[in-house]
Amino acid sequence: MRASSCLALASLWLTAHPASAEPDAAVAAISTSVRTAGLHYPPAKRLDLIEDHFGVKVADPYRWLENDLRGDPAVRTWVADENRLTRRFIDDLPGRDALKARMQALFAHGRYTIPRKARGRYFYGYNRGLQNQTPLYVRDGLNGAQRLLIDPNDWAEDGSDALAEWAPSPDGRFLLYAVQQAGSDWRTLKILDVATARPLDDKIDWVKFSQLAWDGQGQGFFYSRFAAPQDGKAFQSSAMGQQVWYHRLGTSQTQDQLIYATPDQPRLSHIAQVTQDGRWLVISSFQGTDPRRELHVAELTGGKVKVRSLVRGITNDWRLIGSRGPALYFITDQHAAHLRVVSIDARHPGRPSRQIVAERLDTLAGGSLVGNRLILAYLSDAQTVAELVELDGRKVSDVPLPGMGTAAGFGGRDGDPETFFAFSGFTTPSSIYRFDTATLRYELFARPELPFNPDDFGIEQISYPSKDGTMIPMTVIRKKALALSRTPAPTILYGYGGFNIALTPGYSATRMAWLEQGGVYAIANLRGGGEFGKAWHDAGRLANKQNVFDDFIAAAEYLKTNGYTSKDGLAIEGRSNGGLLVGAVVNQRPDLFAAALPAVGVMDMLRFNRFTAGRYWIDDYGSPDNELDFHLLYGYSPYHNILSGKDYPAILVTTGDTDDRVVPAHSFKYAAALQAADLGSKPRLIRIDAKAGHGSGKPVDKLIDEYADSYAFAAHYAGLKIRDEPK
Repeated sequence: MRASSCLALASLWLTAHPASAEPDAAVAAISTSVRTAGLHYPPAKRLDLIEDHFGVKVADPYRWLENDLRGDPAVRTWVADENRLTRRFIDDLPGRDALKARMQALFAHGRYTIPRKARGRYFYGYNRGLQNQTPLYVRDGLNGAQRLLIDPNDWAEDGSDALAEWAPSPDGRFLLYAVQQAGSDWRTLKILDVATARPLDDKIDWVKFSQLAWDGQGQGFFYSRFAAPQDGKAFQSSAMGQQVWYHRLGTSQTQDQLIYATPDQPRLSHIAQVTQDGRWLVISSFQGTDPRRELHVAELTGGKVKVRSLVRGITNDWRLIGSRGPALYFITDQHAAHLRVVSIDARHPGRPSRQIVAERLDTLAGGSLVGNRLILAYLSDAQTVAELVELDGRKVSDVPLPGMGTAAGFGGRDGDPETFFAFSGFTTPSSIYRFDTATLRYELFARPELPFNPDDFGIEQISYPSKDGTMIPMTVIRKKALALSRTPAPTILYGYGGFNIALTPGYSATRMAWLEQGGVYAIANLRGGGEFGKAWHDAGRLANKQNVFDDFIAAAEYLKTNGYTSKDGLAIEGRSNGGLLVGAVVNQRPDLFAAALPAVGVMDMLRFNRFTAGRYWIDDYGSPDNELDFHLLYGYSPYHNILSGKDYPAILVTTGDTDDRVVPAHSFKYAAALQAADLGSKPRLIRIDAKAGHGSGKPVDKLIDEYADSYAFAAHYAGLKIRDEPK
């Protein structure tokens, strides 16, 4: 869940206090070395930078913090000074070390990833517990001996290099894998001989946002890449001009064949997939985060790859889930807001699609063709239900799941009935199951040993009214004894609300450490997410983005009014788009919260589209270059709407210095503006991880350190007493 999608402008909403072009008088009277609660904030120079946006004068005094710290000594010095201040403050917080120790214990159990099968070989990840990165293993046969293939823990002394995407060749002879450095979205592709575990000389650079798609013979693969960025711009330059290439094993990247590109439309991105039978190459093209794409197809005959159009126009979602001969099976939202399954004849692109499974009320979340049948997974009340369907659409049966929670996986091949899936809940880590689509039997493949009893915790599903009366689902997790006593307790409220992403049940060891201490954790399924289909997503984006903030504020009020937490006992947490959420609601209702944890957040809504992946987000946010969108974005942008003269909660901003998804400049500028404003006595700190990105690939020790810091901070200001031995 921890978290990688227009309606009329009648709902236009602006905050009551948009940022002024001139520095607030109260701010101007205060030195940048403000003392707050004994803190002496590092100086941050203010630029006299004012720009005109559609007649509105907008100040951007901390624009210089957008410079890459690797090339700007002033930014580097500011980052170092901020980290020293934050470190001194957090190290003195009571319970921080106890939280860290407990999180380490909660991570210290074996964890498997979902196996992938290739010609009798089974590939999977296994982490003994506290290994920074998860090694990759292989078995020859399901019950064969486990053999280590790759241990990424040997790649970097600090554990910051990670094994990212990987894919065995169809015959299981080779393994294609991606190396991720310091949490960046950039990838380097390499190949391993599975029998000997020796690497080949092949190496592919500047890969980003790519599938790994082997050809049917295992002689090479298709991948997506960008041109090499200019020197010093690797972590900031906008992602434009993606292309699909083919690499043949044993050759250099300079010999790779360009398969598909759109130089006249550089904003289009292209992802390549190959059907499991190796017959068809399918290229999907898109330009934003909305699930809208056009399709091209090529038959892989061994000769020159000839790409032709399959679906014209970037209008609908098309997700390839399998093939049978020339019939390609897709999940689509064409004429189906909750999605349906159709087939398209790859030989005759002009023919209309044929419906296989009709739309229904639950949202179709995913599917795959395994063993002559389709496995379809639906979201029902934000939890997974799955069913088995014949290729003509007739339902065979429900897929047996271990309980209520989230299932993921179900990969496989046509003709082979074996598949694997992971299943987890809010208080149960992922277990791996093997399922046979022919016999409908499933069995446990791997289950972690837990250092706690899940039955000690209760999960309550509730709904509450938002500002406009819309009922919003929320999950509250706490100890059963705490629920029975009806005693208000320090609470963390988490939300996301964007990009059609659903918050579904999933386990978190760091969250468990908070719960064990007697804290409450609440997760609100805000509008803008993907829990209830297109209408739910649309109701929380673009001109309707304020609904997301209203939903979150209403959740906070509900938790207080109904006795889950006390008047001063609520902390809020969000990451990425959720970091934007936290920043926005703190500006709008600073009185509601004791502490705020905005992580890797999108904080400058007027410049987000100028860096790395930001241009994709226009689908959800709108464009600051459009006048109507500008007024909306300016009205809630966290960086531009800080209310000097108001008492703010304690704020701990977190980011990583190599985050090239949401560049750290968002957090840098926001933190500098917070520290320069008169916001009361509580601290406004920023924690900047070195050699860390947006989240994926983060070493376990860095993950534990970040959450021990964050939850100790939240506990201190929300009133949770951390014990060395949680009750």
